[in-house]
Amino acid sequence: MARLFFLLSGEHETLPTAELKAIFEAEGYTYTVLGALDQVLRVEADAKCVEAVKRRAALTRLCALELFTCEADPIEAIKALRSVNAGLLLEKGESFAVRIKHVKNHARHVDGLALERKFGEIILGMAEKAKVNLQEPQKTFMGILTDGKLVFGLKLADVPPKPFMERRPKNKPFFHPSAMPPKLARCMVNLARPKAGELVFDPFCGTGSMLIEAALIGCRVLGADIQRRMVKGSRTNLAYFGITPEGLIVADAKNPPVKAVDCVVADPPYGKSATTLKRTTKQIIEECLNAVHDMLGEDRHVCMAAPKTVGITQIGKALGYKHVESHMVYIHRSLTREIAVFKKT
Repeated sequence: MARLFFLLSGEHETLPTAELKAIFEAEGYTYTVLGALDQVLRVEADAKCVEAVKRRAALTRLCALELFTCEADPIEAIKALRSVNAGLLLEKGESFAVRIKHVKNHARHVDGLALERKFGEIILGMAEKAKVNLQEPQKTFMGILTDGKLVFGLKLADVPPKPFMERRPKNKPFFHPSAMPPKLARCMVNLARPKAGELVFDPFCGTGSMLIEAALIGCRVLGADIQRRMVKGSRTNLAYFGITPEGLIVADAKNPPVKAVDCVVADPPYGKSATTLKRTTKQIIEECLNAVHDMLGEDRHVCMAAPKTVGITQIGKALGYKHVESHMVYIHRSLTREIAVFKKT
């Protein structure tokens, strides 16, 4: 077990931490939370979990091996660095850089550049024939200043946001205004906790956002939509990313011709740009949650989005699901989404 810290996206208050924990659970890694700071989660876990986070996460920015956490004070920080042998993490002659990052406006009294230089000097004195290379270092030591603390360690992996930007709805061959952004779609897939190779079902597949994100982390995917044109559009988008689904079906979510899946991820239709066929959003959600219940094995998950006003948590509980968590996502003045996660027990 290793002490690790993860720099999280500041795009949402609760989703980044929830996604990270869901990835650990899906991949079978036990973990202990050592501390939760603004945009930083400190955990004790198998260091191999970093690869899974790098492959799956949408709302994590970097993963690092923690060397120490101290007060956000330069004197305390220098004392803490001298108490650990950071030089042992460098091979003979290896190059390195030190980066100190402020989260938001935390610890602005600390001069990050001056601390980088001082830390660089100390590490140079600890490591045999090491050298500083600020452009292309072989290893990077990372410090995060947040919530009055400095969390410092060796960076193990970056999680670049660029691929998600490249998959934005407008960049896909088939576009619809109701399409979910890829980062939120990926996060919802992770909250449903599938493993690679398992079957993810989206009963409202639309433009295929959920299916694409699930397939890109190695899951098998199956989609359905009541509108034929959306199924065709979804097929076009999946083909664009080289994804072959298990199937794409024209079907009503209240009675899909599917017997068994490993998890369900869904964003039912609501709002002006979506087709509800004269049923209320509440009806659609009730019918869908009822229909997928028998498809799921014990302890398998559903992650579903709905307008906050619908009360999806109560609907799920009434149908016999265990409510695991909910996250509120503000979209615009008249819409806040509730991202709800349920477990079949």
